[in-house]
Amino acid sequence: MDRRLPPLESLRIFEASARHANFSRAARELGITPAAVSLRIRDLEEDLGQRLFVRNGPRISLTSAGAALSARLGEVMMLVRAAVAECRSSEAPLRVTVTPTFAARWLVPRLPRYRALTEAARIQLDVSTDLRTHDQFDIAIRSGRGGWRDMIATRLLPMDLSPMLSPGLAGRFPLDSPADLQRLPLIRDVSWPAWFEGASVDRPVLSYAPVEYATQDMAAAAAAEGAGVALLSLQLFASKLADGSLVRPFDHVLRCEDGYYALRHRQDHRLSVDHFVRWLEDEAAAQAVDPAALDDSERPALGSSQQGGQAGR
Repeated sequence: MDRRLPPLESLRIFEASARHANFSRAARELGITPAAVSLRIRDLEEDLGQRLFVRNGPRISLTSAGAALSARLGEVMMLVRAAVAECRSSEAPLRVTVTPTFAARWLVPRLPRYRALTEAARIQLDVSTDLRTHDQFDIAIRSGRGGWRDMIATRLLPMDLSPMLSPGLAGRFPLDSPADLQRLPLIRDVSWPAWFEGASVDRPVLSYAPVEYATQDMAAAAAAEGAGVALLSLQLFASKLADGSLVRPFDHVLRCEDGYYALRHRQDHRLSVDHFVRWLEDEAAAQAVDPAALDDSERPALGSSQQGGQAGR
């Protein structure tokens, strides 16, 4: 009699498939493809010498053997989940410090996907533009050019800046060339001169809106209300362009040397830190703005200091 256990991963996939009664929903939960689920189930059935599911097109139902195995594995998985939850509750949370705009526009909307992962750790979020001392965080997300002392810097996103304004404001002025933006109030940003220079506008006369905003998110909100033209990150505000609350009148993009980085302490080798940074990389790669939509010409490089970047970036 074969007393060898089937692969535990196959049993985990079977338990999810039985619970959902659907290979596609089980695949979404587990982060794999439906084809991989189906293959694992077939291998498990061969290993056990038992049919576990009756397949009728996309629909599946448990056989009597599958129902018996599912009931026992369900009890086991409840114990496993309880053990994992207990372990997590006793572990100190990951302290993640992030700038307000990156937190609101990029990180926070994605955190539910991280929390759904088996390896997810508890997160303590610190939203601030201020620098933090090394003992105040485990992972920092900041803008800059790299080279942070005693830190491993993982580049997440570039910083590509483009003018954006409300459809209403855009409709009130003819915008035939970048030079026409000089007639509109510009929401103050140190990168405007470099953007105009890259757009071949010599010695632009810039008229700034009377209110200065501490973060890109605030500047974007003001621009959406018609207060002026904001120079915003394509990576962080793509959704605003997609939903039509902001429009982008010109293709020219200021490609800064700065980027958004995840920083971790060089001596911190915890798996939870490594896993979170890898998850950030995967999310950034999946969300990357299509380079074909950007102007590929050379751009003046402009950026903030290496030790934290501009407020709100």
